[in-house]
Amino acid sequence: MTAPRRLRLLSANIQAGSSTRRYSDYVMRSWSHALPMGRKRSSLDAIAQLTRQHDIVGLQEADPGSLRSGFTNQTHYLAEQGGFDFWSHQPNRNVARVAGSANGLLSRLEPVEITDHTLPGRIPGRGVLVARYGEGDDGLVVAVAHLSLGATSRRTQLDFITELLADHPHAVLMGDFNCVAERPEMERLYARTHLRPPRETVPTFPSWRPQKAIDHILASDALQPAQLRALPAANSDHLALALEIEVPAAALRG
Repeated sequence: MTAPRRLRLLSANIQAGSSTRRYSDYVMRSWSHALPMGRKRSSLDAIAQLTRQHDIVGLQEADPGSLRSGFTNQTHYLAEQGGFDFWSHQPNRNVARVAGSANGLLSRLEPVEITDHTLPGRIPGRGVLVARYGEGDDGLVVAVAHLSLGATSRRTQLDFITELLADHPHAVLMGDFNCVAERPEMERLYARTHLRPPRETVPTFPSWRPQKAIDHILASDALQPAQLRALPAANSDHLALALEIEVPAAALRG
């Protein structure tokens, strides 16, 4: 019998490589959200160094190649610098090519399939990126999402994601949820999928004084999630989250 494979996961809202170290920076450094300045490349290099320690990485707020990143596809850049053979991204917003935002996936394992879906919501611009690593419903499925701030939109988005993941006993959902794990809309997700709430609370926001646990890596019990911890993502306003899982050999591509 083939032993399960241990995988190291990372989820990071990278804020397009911008630097935010205090609330006043949102105003004082607002120019960095529209211009290719502010040491974004050095921040990306630091994030790439962090990704090298992991097998599958989910990114939020990665710039897909707009003006503020110097027209650099940040997901592709991190894949190259982190040594990942496989990557994909899902652009969700592009404001006149000045500032774009995307979900991203970096992977050392070759996915069987990658799909992206637009999430419902009052304001457009949210999505979920889904990678499948095994055949059939039992195959490992990893989803990366960035959810809305509003509870009503977030509930419809989580209901949409529920439909995608409900039949998969080996599933992971990671990203910036913009809410804590105990919210009613999150409880609906747990009740209707194999995903389970985090076993411990790990605050991730704001990065300089973490008080809110609004970033999550949710995994099904069958994956034996362990060692959840927060890590600096360069100078992003969110800390990254890392988690290890044990994946049955049958849930991965042979």
